Parts: sequence; C-alpha cells; structure tokens
Amino acid sequence: MKQHFPIEKFMSLKTPFYYYNTGVLRSTLQTLTNEASKYNYHVHYAVKANANSRILSIIREYGLGADCVSGGEIQAALDAGFPADKIVFAGVGKADWEINLGLDNDIFCFNAESIPELEVINELAKKKGKSAQVALRINPEVDAKTHKHITTGTKENKFGINLDQLDKVLDKLQTLESIKLVGIHFHIGSQITDLMPFKNLCNRTVEIREQIAKRGIKLEHINFGGGLGIDYENPDKNMIPDFKTFFEIFHDLFPAEPHQQIHFEPGRSVVGQCGSLISKVLYVKEGSVKKFVVLDAGFTELIRPALYGAHHLIENLNSDEKEETYDVVGPICESSDCFAKAILLNNTNRGNLIALRSAGAYGEIMASQYNCRKLPESYFSDLL
Repeated sequence: MKQHFPIEKFMSLKTPFYYYNTGVLRSTLQTLTNEASKYNYHVHYAVKANANSRILSIIREYGLGADCVSGGEIQAALDAGFPADKIVFAGVGKADWEINLGLDNDIFCFNAESIPELEVINELAKKKGKSAQVALRINPEVDAKTHKHITTGTKENKFGINLDQLDKVLDKLQTLESIKLVGIHFHIGSQITDLMPFKNLCNRTVEIREQIAKRGIKLEHINFGGGLGIDYENPDKNMIPDFKTFFEIFHDLFPAEPHQQIHFEPGRSVVGQCGSLISKVLYVKEGSVKKFVVLDAGFTELIRPALYGAHHLIENLNSDEKEETYDVVGPICESSDCFAKAILLNNTNRGNLIALRSAGAYGEIMASQYNCRKLPESYFSDLL
C-alpha cells in the first residue's frame, strides 16, 4: 500500500517536523506479535530506535517489553507503562546510577559485557540486599555484513565478551554472590537485510550453549538481540519487514531446550517505516554544474545520511511535474549536511513540502540543537 500524507494539514504546520503514521506502526506491531507468538518468543522493543512517548505507549499496548541502553531509556520505558519485569538493560558503559535505577525497579535482566561490569553490578546489588539477574552479552564473532558503524558482533567491536574470554568470565561469576546468571545475549549489528548472518548466529549459539552446558550451567534465557533491516528504497512496497522468515530461521536452526525462553530486541524494524521527516524547500539554488534543493531540515533533524552515508527515499509532496536532477541539502553550516546527491525529484520550487521517508528509526531520537536550532515537533496521523 502507498502511504497517504495529509498534505493540506501539513501546510499549516511549522516545518521541519516528524510525521508518524500510527496505522503503519500498528500493522507492523500486529504482524510482529503474530509471528513471534507462533513460537512463544519474547520481544523487547529497542528503545534507542525511537523513544517518542506516544510511540512507546502504542508499542506497550501490544505486550512488548523494552530493551534499554541507558538509565534515561529505562525511565522512559517505565513512564510509558512497560512492566519492569519485561525491561532488559544493555550497554557497554553502565553508570552506577543507571545500574541502581534498574535494581531499584527490579528490572528483568542486565545484559552484562565485562568482568569489571559484573563486579560493579554485584557490589551495588549486595548493598541493596538484592540479587541481580544477568545475561552475558557474548561476542559471537559473526559478521553482520552491514555498515561498519552498526556492526557489533566481531572481535574488533567494543561490545560483548569475546569467546576466548568466556570461561574466565564464567569462573568469575562463581565468586559473585549477588548475581544470578539467567542467560546469554547477542546483538550482531543493525540494518541486516541479508539473513545469512542470522543463520550463522544460530549455528554459533548452538556451539556456545553446548560449551556452557558442559560446565553444568542451564541457561533459562537466550536473547538474540535485533538487527533486522527495512527497505529504504521501496517503503511503500515493503512497508512491513519479513518477520515471518526472520523468526522461522531461529525456530528451524535453534531449537530451544524445554527449560529455555527465546528473546528478541527489534527496533528499526518496528518503527522505521511509520515515520517521515517533513521539510519545506527554502531555495532552489542553481550552481555551475548542479541544482541544489535547500531544505529547512538538516542533519540536526536527520543525521543518518551524514553519519552513515544512509539512503532515504525523498519525495516532493506538492509536485507531479517532470523530474529533474538535484542535490538535496540542509541549512547547517557543514559540507556534510547533505541528504542525497544527484537524485531525481519532480520539478521543485520554493515552499514545496519534501518527505524523507523511512525516518521512524534513528531520526527524531538522534536530533540535536547544533547551530542553536530547535528540536523538531512530532505529529501523528490519528491526531491530525
């Protein structure tokens, strides 16, 4: 289906802003939960993708837990009504106050990444007379074959416990009386569209589970993280990711043992396609060799193209005229403030509304106030 934009209502709103189609979000969540429920899989939404309070509230309605990577995200999840016993806390650098926040609220699990972190969690839990549930985040040495800035499962990455360190960590855990090991956790990367890395992760996890079982340790929970990508090229054609095939891979290649529960942490695949950044054309500037469409949105509103070289489909919502070739840029005083080069847009003029599609994930949440700009507002299809 092609997403509908209420253009007349947009014209009365101050740009730039984020527009969220709640129908797309709800359809995505319904498909996700239907497919996960076939195998009794547990799903925790990765809050880092988008922490807009209304987005979180809608996601919570569908029974998902929350995957958090900061104390602020834990608080946002609690404020949105996520049950504490469905909140997992990951991240390579957890501050003491963040760990204490998790302990005070009796969250489900800390996904721990190092011996020093385990020691701190143990110390803080002991002071409170509590036992902290922990899953070890293991670096499975599986290449996600995605952008180097969003690959997290190889030895070169800062995340997780390397396989050759696992026995040492398990030995250490035996001395930490205020920690309960409940499982293992993985996250190999983000925006993965070739599903082969997930197959490789399943095979590697079987080996790791056997290695741990030889020590007499029964793992109650296996958490495979997230990473499923979305279609940035054709958001209308592929609005909802292929959750069916994704979950089938894990069901077929990683049979859970009777006492084990399987967890996932999708983020981008949940919210990516429901959001668009809406911007207005300030100028069409004709240079010596190219035309520039200058928007009132820049990398302060959507940093992904500048940060990752990411692609977003860009559409002129006001024009059906003949296509021309433009560079689409923002107003920020940096040469990297460019959304796309040499793309085709319908003939574009000052005042036209431009939609940067598939911006529901890592868009609004990464906005900044560089150049003393204001953060963008957000609007929802069912409230306009």
